[in-house]
Amino acid sequence: MSVENDGKSAALAESWLGNLNDVKNGMAIVLGTCVGGGIMLDGHLWAGSRRLAGEVSLMPADQTNLADDGLFGKTGSAVRMIEAVNTVIGASCLTDGHCAFAAINAGQAQATQIFRQYAREVAALILNVQTVLDLDRYVIGGGISFQPILIDEINRQYDWILERRPWVKSTIARPEILSSRFHNDANLYGALYRLFNKLDAKHDVPIDLDNLLVNAGR
Repeated sequence: MSVENDGKSAALAESWLGNLNDVKNGMAIVLGTCVGGGIMLDGHLWAGSRRLAGEVSLMPADQTNLADDGLFGKTGSAVRMIEAVNTVIGASCLTDGHCAFAAINAGQAQATQIFRQYAREVAALILNVQTVLDLDRYVIGGGISFQPILIDEINRQYDWILERRPWVKSTIARPEILSSRFHNDANLYGALYRLFNKLDAKHDVPIDLDNLLVNAGR
């Protein structure tokens, strides 16, 4: 048996066969109910002395708010953002992500405002990590990472922050920010990779996961 949490599993999956495969120093960020994180340093998962590295949900986002709402786990919650959008557009189901992104992609004013602020929170989180770890690439996972507008807006907001902080812009390297390859399934593939390592199986051979998925669905 092998056990790993979702953020670290996502990082393993993306490093194994995903969008961190060619990157020695990178991070997977999973946007869901809270924010999961997994860090790869020099090609290896960095778990920390107590296996708590990457727990970015607990990082303070608002120094004036010492409640849980002031943590990135709340301000970076995709679920909370979707509920907020659906509330302002009057959707019948507050948890309907497709409905929320239909409004966002259509440019509905209130939905867009909420979405941009959300993307800025994620961008601020990435910048905070970047000032400490100097990583080359961040990949964004979770169900909402299927939406191309999300990655575009996070990149836009990251640059918006840098333009207003020239000292940071001139000092800290600007990393790549991409979608993860496996999106909401990264944790599953990462858990599989962890198990392969546990069993000392030959896990580093090329595998056609798309073909495996098709066959598994038969």
